[in-house]
Amino acid sequence: MITTIMNNLLWAIVALLAAYLIGSVSFAMVSSRLFRLQDPRTFGSGNPGATNMLRTGNRKAALFTLLGDAFKGWLAVALAIYLAPIAGFTDSTIALVAIAVFLGHIYSCFLNFKGGKGVATAVGVLFALQPWLAVATIATWLIIAVFFRYSSLAALVAAVFAPFYYFLGGQLAWPFSLPWFLAICFLTVVLLIKHKKNIANLMAGTESKIGQKKKS
Repeated sequence: MITTIMNNLLWAIVALLAAYLIGSVSFAMVSSRLFRLQDPRTFGSGNPGATNMLRTGNRKAALFTLLGDAFKGWLAVALAIYLAPIAGFTDSTIALVAIAVFLGHIYSCFLNFKGGKGVATAVGVLFALQPWLAVATIATWLIIAVFFRYSSLAALVAAVFAPFYYFLGGQLAWPFSLPWFLAICFLTVVLLIKHKKNIANLMAGTESKIGQKKKS
């Protein structure tokens, strides 16, 4: 009994560390080197993410960054779910893995514990937890982005609606997990905090639109 508990705890610790390291891989940095572009931390918002990479005018680099950051979020959580029967992972462990890969992106150990804002990685996490939840969240982002042309506003609205979508879907369409719901709420809160400057810029009318160079 004790041995089983210790083994499960060890597996959980390994999973959390692995998730954090996966999240710490910055695809904006990989993309900038792959496409021979300027370091994304030195222009625009200084944020190593897809939106800032789009300011280079290289859409392929921005798309690579977007898909890469989303993929790592999906990968870490999907692996945890797949290994759950073998390693004894509970929903709480999987929720912590989701948080770990997300925080790895924001506080990357490869970038002096700095990083992106986590939107794409959060979407990847949602895809692993519940694909239809991710689809609804992306649809919300697209609607706001198309009508208002502000990536930050679209991200904020989508982030706020994500926990609501999961809760509603958990009552109607899929099994509801409280630890997963709390993890999604955590991601939402952190995303709002990471976008506080964008919120101020939106209110001041100085926020840059999608594809536009950052306003001074």
